[in-house]
Amino acid sequence: MMTFHVGQVLEGVVTGIQPYGAFVQLDDKHQGLIHISECRSAFIHEIEDEIKVGEPIRVMILDIDLYSHKISLSRRTVLDGYAEAPLDIENIKQGHKYIQHHYWTNQHLEIGFDTISKSGQSMISEALERLHQ
Repeated sequence: MMTFHVGQVLEGVVTGIQPYGAFVQLDDKHQGLIHISECRSAFIHEIEDEIKVGEPIRVMILDIDLYSHKISLSRRTVLDGYAEAPLDIENIKQGHKYIQHHYWTNQHLEIGFDTISKSGQSMISEALERLHQ
C-alpha cells in the first residue's frame, strides 16, 4: 500500500476527462483529480486540448481530504517547476493534527503571482488570438 502526502510528485495515468478536470490513476487503488485550473498556467478552453485519456502524466498532490480521502492534483506546479520548491515541512509533519483545507493551489508553496508574471503575455496573446478567430 502506498502512502501519499501533500507536495509529493508522482506519475499517474489519465483515466477520465470531464469539463471540470481530469481523473488520474495513481496506483491500483487510488486516483486523484486535476481541476482544470491546475492543468497549466493559462486559459484552457477544452481540457481535451491539454491531456488525453491513457496519457502518463506527472502531478503534484495539493490536498488529501481527511474525511473523503479525495486527492487533489496539480499538473501546473510540475510544468512550471514548482514541484522542486521546498515545502513547509513542519506543518506537514504534524500528521493528523495538520488541518487540511481544500485549495486549488498548494498553500505550502510561495508562488504568489509568479506564474502570472511568467506567462501573462502568452495568456494575453492566446486570448487575443481566440478573439479574432
